[in-house]
Amino acid sequence: MDTLRVLNCYSATKNPSSLETHLSREEFRFFRHNNRQRTFRLLGFSKPVFTGHNLGFQHQSFPIVCAVSTQTREGETGEKEMKSKTSRGMVRLNLRLDHQVKFGEHVGVLGSTKEFGSWKKKKQLNWTETGWVCNMECKGGETIEFKFVVEQTDKSMIWEGGDNRVLKLPQSGSYEIVFHWNMTNEPLNLLPLDSNEYEVEVESVDEKKDDNGSLVVEGATSPFVDKWQGKEASFMQSNEHGNRERERHWDTSGLEGVVLKLVEGDKSGRNWWRKLELIRELVVESKDGAERLDALIYSAIYLKWINTGQIPCFEDGGHHRPNRHAEISRLIFRELERISSRKDTSPQELLVIRKIHPCLPSFKAEFTASVPLTRIRDIAHRNDIPHNLKQEIKHTIQNKLHRCAGPEDLIATAAMLERITKKPGEYNEAFVEQFKIFHHELKDFFNAGSLTEQLDSIKESFDEKGKSRLSSFLDCKKALDNFQGTPDILKGNGIEILINTIHSLNGLREIITKGLESGIRNDAPDTAIAIRQKWRLAEIGLEDYAFVLMSRYLNALEAAGGAQYLAEKVNSKNVNSWNDPIGALVVGIRQLGLSGWKLEECKAIENELLAWQEKGLSEKEGSEDGKTIWALRIKATLDRSKRLIDEYSEALLQIFPPKVELLGKALGIPENSVRTFTEAEIRAGIIFQVSKLCTTLLKAVRTTLGSQGFDVLVPGLAHGTLIQVEKIIPGALPSSVEGPVILVVNKADGDEEVTAAGNNIVGVILLQELPHLSHLGVRARQEKVAFVTCEDDDKIATIKKLEGKYVRLDASPSGVNVLPSSLEDGNSNLVVKTSSDETTADSVPKPIYSSQGVSTGDIIALADADVQTSGAKAAACGTLASLAAVSAKVYSDQGVPASFNVPNGAVIPFGTMELAIEANKSTEVFVFLLEQLETAKMDGGELDKLCTELQNLISSLQLPTQILESLGKLFEKDARLIVRSSANVEDLAGMSAAGLYDSIPNVTLSNPVNFGKAVCRVWASLYTRRAVLSRRVAGVPQKAATMAVLVQEMLSPDLSFVLHTVSPTDNDTNLVEAEIAPGLGETLAAGTRGTPWRLCSGKFDGVVRTLAFANFSEEMVVGGMVDGEVVHLTVDYSKKPLTVNPVFRQQLGQKLGAVGLFLERKFGCAQDVEGCVVGKDVFIVQTRPQPL
Repeated sequence: MDTLRVLNCYSATKNPSSLETHLSREEFRFFRHNNRQRTFRLLGFSKPVFTGHNLGFQHQSFPIVCAVSTQTREGETGEKEMKSKTSRGMVRLNLRLDHQVKFGEHVGVLGSTKEFGSWKKKKQLNWTETGWVCNMECKGGETIEFKFVVEQTDKSMIWEGGDNRVLKLPQSGSYEIVFHWNMTNEPLNLLPLDSNEYEVEVESVDEKKDDNGSLVVEGATSPFVDKWQGKEASFMQSNEHGNRERERHWDTSGLEGVVLKLVEGDKSGRNWWRKLELIRELVVESKDGAERLDALIYSAIYLKWINTGQIPCFEDGGHHRPNRHAEISRLIFRELERISSRKDTSPQELLVIRKIHPCLPSFKAEFTASVPLTRIRDIAHRNDIPHNLKQEIKHTIQNKLHRCAGPEDLIATAAMLERITKKPGEYNEAFVEQFKIFHHELKDFFNAGSLTEQLDSIKESFDEKGKSRLSSFLDCKKALDNFQGTPDILKGNGIEILINTIHSLNGLREIITKGLESGIRNDAPDTAIAIRQKWRLAEIGLEDYAFVLMSRYLNALEAAGGAQYLAEKVNSKNVNSWNDPIGALVVGIRQLGLSGWKLEECKAIENELLAWQEKGLSEKEGSEDGKTIWALRIKATLDRSKRLIDEYSEALLQIFPPKVELLGKALGIPENSVRTFTEAEIRAGIIFQVSKLCTTLLKAVRTTLGSQGFDVLVPGLAHGTLIQVEKIIPGALPSSVEGPVILVVNKADGDEEVTAAGNNIVGVILLQELPHLSHLGVRARQEKVAFVTCEDDDKIATIKKLEGKYVRLDASPSGVNVLPSSLEDGNSNLVVKTSSDETTADSVPKPIYSSQGVSTGDIIALADADVQTSGAKAAACGTLASLAAVSAKVYSDQGVPASFNVPNGAVIPFGTMELAIEANKSTEVFVFLLEQLETAKMDGGELDKLCTELQNLISSLQLPTQILESLGKLFEKDARLIVRSSANVEDLAGMSAAGLYDSIPNVTLSNPVNFGKAVCRVWASLYTRRAVLSRRVAGVPQKAATMAVLVQEMLSPDLSFVLHTVSPTDNDTNLVEAEIAPGLGETLAAGTRGTPWRLCSGKFDGVVRTLAFANFSEEMVVGGMVDGEVVHLTVDYSKKPLTVNPVFRQQLGQKLGAVGLFLERKFGCAQDVEGCVVGKDVFIVQTRPQPL
């Protein structure tokens, strides 16, 4: 029978010990011992405190509550476990460092002895909310010198300042020591751990260790016993509850809305049921949208702090049995399930709701009865126990529970159970057995049972398939629990058992999630709703246990060599070793989907990973190297997986920190709890393990490809001060920055213009993927700004360390280097100083075509369009229409036809907008606003106000009737059309303005009002803030800009592409390089996060090389509604021919190469071409001079 050792430590003096001084609460620590019977040691002060997960039980034996950590670390594993008894001449140490680090950093210790790493290899500490801890066993009598270190995200280490710490060990014993960062001369107080021991027998303990070496108890679903931070249990022999409330402070200054209601409600609602009722009001009564999300977020934070004791609950003189709490819980649960089943519920709302469920009590029939939990009353009136004990049970548990139940009652009951079982035989066995049963009932009320208990409670509600899945999972889990040792990939020991358990868990969770999909009927009986709650908690518990299993697998993979091991297997053409890691990642991604996080995206990623796993690695794929294609293909899906993971983490970081800080300050929550809240949520979730596994696989793939983790969009050499910004927007640069600047940019949407943010920007490092030929990439090339993206976390961390320093960015096809530099090294760089109010123009203005500016009020046929009346874009389309007729007669050297088509179209010429302004009697206002726009300042909102007024004026115009009538003769009434910009300041040599002005897809003449609005939106895009600033930078007067509108038939493409007839990476004039996306071309042009298919084709030899595979999450397609909008569909690339069919890839590459070469020769210079593929036909919709 398992044994639980509980140890109380008392201070040697009346003064608080250093441990008491620096911990805001007492707590338990448990260590696993290496004997057959598992024993746990508990550290505390004068009174026992029960924190953490429950230990599971079976038959008639019941466990007590104990503290564990579900947090993980990166680094050493396999830490030696502390033995049950101190070996002669050995000293057991529990080290704790009270220090807060940044998210992603870790703490270790290095010292002079072997146990401390001999100053060579650090000993990793484990993260907990109360500090960093580790356990070790050392030789008695030794003198040890050591220091703590912080390992940063880039793997570099920061050492403590001051002298080495010196510790003189006694001859034997067990001790705990608390340290503080940089206080290397502080007194070292050894707190003994081996006094006042007592044992509690537990029938069955389901335990495992995470990759910190910390004990993890499976399936704990209740924060009630997860790191309890409230007051310890205090047993009373009279009703003293009313005098126990500690002083609290509330601060409502600056609060409004949901959070104000919550704080005021907490202040007036002292007990648990009133706090639950407050949550019910917030959740049920909140409006849809932002208010509902706020209510859910604040509720999740508030309930967690209640259930961990940081917000205490007290009696208030009322008398409400636990059935009151159960009824409120049922109402909250129903509303949460109703929200979850709605189609408009956001992934963020689903994520937060899952945090609330484990915080609610059960509302099973036995708990909604008029007098629930009566067993404790009978126990308190037994005649076979001492009078004092009866009084303590009566006043501490019975009366308190039946008058005003709260989570502290579970803590008190667990403490009492530990007390009455510490000395077997001290109390009547029947009494002890009844108390154990009551403890089990109370755990059930608080939904604090283990995963096994949760699953057992719903077993009978399963159908036969469900029971089979449950049996399979429990069998696998049992086999894993019985496995002696650590799973070993190289030797094959235990790894199959672990993988089987991971897959069986996934199968069971799918069954439970499927059963929850139908939602709750309005007439559902209370019993059905209660069972549904148990299903929900079991499903959440399975996700928690998946965290443990993934942690164990990652430990095994790391022990086998991690990324290096996997890369070596690929190099030897043995990718079977990737099957288990890919399978584990598939399960991990599926867990996110089952939790409601972007389910369609998760399914697509799973399908791709399984398809690449089945496809395997070939010696050749078409004419290309099989290993390279295998690596590029799987890299695309792994990058997509990482993007999904990052979006999940970003959602948590957007949801919690600001609200945790606001609510924590208002309720007086300890600063450390506020600061670590979100990190704990991320580190304790399955997302943390999935992220680590995905990162390991990506590193292996990059090693295979010889990739640095950089992608070069615009090669070049730049020197400047490294500045980090969120986005490339005017005003992003601090006004104090002078001289050349290299930006580190967190995010981009693809439509930015680099120099609009400052003419002194000479280089950009973007921390996300971006198509090379996106509008932003094209503009950076035109502006001669060195531009790279970086996706390697280690390199990003290294780059960020250089922030504020003068650096050298050297980007070339052979590699990227970012190194410290000096002003002398970069003195050849052109520096153009700019301020937030002024944008200095280039010394040579960009060429600009004048327009006739006078419209007859009619359209111009596409074939008749010229630059003066219709703009360069429309004129080029007119030329393309003429060239299309002869393109089928031109062939490449390989016999591939250069044939293409051009959509039918017409032009609403220059001057039509001005004609509509005149008809609206707004010419005077328009001219005045334009004059003001010329000198408007960015600061103070002057520029924004003028831009808005101009756009509003133009959006209100009416399209001349003659225009609509003429277009009606050219196009069918129900034909789908696209209206596109064709300004006199775009598509010019040296001034492409790619993506600067709007195009509106999917409109029709059958709705002339909507069509007219679409044309006005294109006109109005001439005066967006971005467009105005772009013209300022180019030295183009605002009054000189005018807009024609190109109207063409709307295509429904399978693929869209952008191709450059000279390689943009290395200016190779013999190569045509194409970037291709599924669906409409806006995915490419707008810089959507993700990677396109990237192909290069030899102009003369026809050799096609695959440079990258696509991984955009969505494709845009023409929808059923003709309203100017498009439909977004999730993409599964395992079904896309361009990814899976090498023959199709080569044929398309050669086709695009032939078309590109033909257009380059006809227009007389390198071309930037946009087009699409519809069935077997290629359509060209635009061509402009390529910036070189």
